[in-house]
Amino acid sequence: MFLHNKKLMYTVRVDAPNPKFAKLLHEQFGGPNGELAAAMRYFTQGWVDPDLARRDMLLDIATEEMSHLEMVGQLLVQLMKGTPGQILDDVEGGYLGDMLDGDTQQYFDLALGSAPNIVGGGKPRLTDSMGTPWTAAYIDTIGMPVADLQSDIAAEVRAKIVYERLIKCCDDPGARDALNFLMTREVAHQKMFEAALFQITDRFPPGKLPGDEAFAHVYVDDSTDGGGQAETAGFELANSGDFDFNHQVNPVEAAPKSGGL
Repeated sequence: MFLHNKKLMYTVRVDAPNPKFAKLLHEQFGGPNGELAAAMRYFTQGWVDPDLARRDMLLDIATEEMSHLEMVGQLLVQLMKGTPGQILDDVEGGYLGDMLDGDTQQYFDLALGSAPNIVGGGKPRLTDSMGTPWTAAYIDTIGMPVADLQSDIAAEVRAKIVYERLIKCCDDPGARDALNFLMTREVAHQKMFEAALFQITDRFPPGKLPGDEAFAHVYVDDSTDGGGQAETAGFELANSGDFDFNHQVNPVEAAPKSGGL
């Protein structure tokens, strides 16, 4: 059960409306790395996770992501405040005369920067910054905790990078402060998911089937010219861990099998 606490998780303040930046910020409202996608990802994982501690963490973070969605929504409302009527007044009152004078750049700018606002009437829309509708295809949960947690870590990294880029595009002190908070929470969530992943001691390889040992430790060198046997930098990188790869130049040769097919 959800109860709505009207107090936001963090203070949201915008110093001046900015519909152009609102268009960019829609990326974190209804985009693939946005807050709604994150919430749905962690809810659908948490509801079925048999481990109580992981379930609690996933549902806690999913609920927090919904509060972040609310924060981004409030930022969007403030950034787009008052702009629909102003756009209509500008177009009706000045478009024809400016067009005759050859001054139409401002209307190109308005169309480019305010498309979500014109369609949404000043309300946040579940789209990314290009107007693409949110879709459940953004959720790549596969039902295996090892795979899902690694995907969750990557999702938090991507969200953090998007917030970084948004902050660089924003000159509004109030909006930057809220965005910095949201970005920082992505880092915290990444740490939580990494902690949960490390608690799974038998995590490599994921799943239950071990695979074919004949190929499990083979590094296929597709970068060697002329069929040479020299080990490449890629092989050295792969072997810097504890995986003990064997170097082999393409094509891969199957190990001989005794009997059967």
